[in-house]
Amino acid sequence: MSTAVKTAVAKRKKAITAQDLMNAAVELLDSHRSVSSLSLREIARAAGIAPNSFYRHFRDVDELAVALIDQAGRSLRGVIREARQRLSPERSAIRTSVEAFMDQLDAEQKTLHILLREMSIGSVAFRQAVERELRYFEDELCDELVRMAELTGHDTFEPALASKAITRLVFTMGASAAELSPEARGPIIEETVIMIKMIMEGAQSLARKDQTKKS
Repeated sequence: MSTAVKTAVAKRKKAITAQDLMNAAVELLDSHRSVSSLSLREIARAAGIAPNSFYRHFRDVDELAVALIDQAGRSLRGVIREARQRLSPERSAIRTSVEAFMDQLDAEQKTLHILLREMSIGSVAFRQAVERELRYFEDELCDELVRMAELTGHDTFEPALASKAITRLVFTMGASAAELSPEARGPIIEETVIMIKMIMEGAQSLARKDQTKKS
């Protein structure tokens, strides 16, 4: 192979993947811009490909955006699962999970920002995708509450509803903290932890009253 051919091969751009396009879209976003405002040409240009090459991976920007939201939800759930596995006697599961959630506001991938943004300014289709991700969080938390009740003997009244209340609370508080510096988020984290404890203590109190009525 000649030197000229070797140089051409070395300079040849590697094939663009779906993840490359998703990363390019994320780079174009700012704190006030929804994925729905991005154009196909804009994303293709940021990824360094011709617009027609976009269709090898996604039908349109909407499909890319839903894939981004799904990826954001999976990533965040993984982070919170890992945080729970690192629990220590000195730190409660509630505080550990809330801090892990808030820490993701500074993650390089900006996945949490995408979820929070599409909750409020995204299209109907994107908000539905976010709603689906929220339900995944709620289902996992509900399973955890049921498991903890079996271990501790402290039942939670309507665990699915308690999980929904906690999940929606954390995401709402996260949206309030999104534009703050890590140092300035302390009060919001403390408030969130206290409110979750209030929900849990209320749900456990209702469970005890319900058991008393049945006995």
